[in-house]
Amino acid sequence: MSEQKKTSVPKPLPVLEGFTKAFYAGCARGELLFQVCGGCNRWRHVPRELCAECGSWEWEWKASSGRGRVFTWTVIARALHPAFADAVPLAAVVVELEEGVRLLSHVIDCAPDALEMEMPVEVVFEAASDEVTLPLFRRAAV
Repeated sequence: MSEQKKTSVPKPLPVLEGFTKAFYAGCARGELLFQVCGGCNRWRHVPRELCAECGSWEWEWKASSGRGRVFTWTVIARALHPAFADAVPLAAVVVELEEGVRLLSHVIDCAPDALEMEMPVEVVFEAASDEVTLPLFRRAAV
């Protein structure tokens, strides 16, 4: 059996424009920002111009507490992009934050088979490049 080669393909990163640029600028400063509607005060993600709840065009960015719980996850056993070949198995985790928004991310200090529903987590930030800092999560003390 031949030895598997490590990939030198870079991981795909978000394109920093529009709302995406504002979200990741917050991450670079160590802030997890979400939009909050000026009409109904509802937190939302993914960012958009119009509130799906009340129809208001008024909104602002606010910093989240960064604390939440594991809502659900799926384990990726086969990398569908060569840059992730060395990372599988990997759990894509949906975190429900205290503010009610849900964010797809990764729990860095927990193997996929150790994840638990409602497990408390807190945000940590990791520089993926000079331009992009990613919001990841780690287990939080209860």
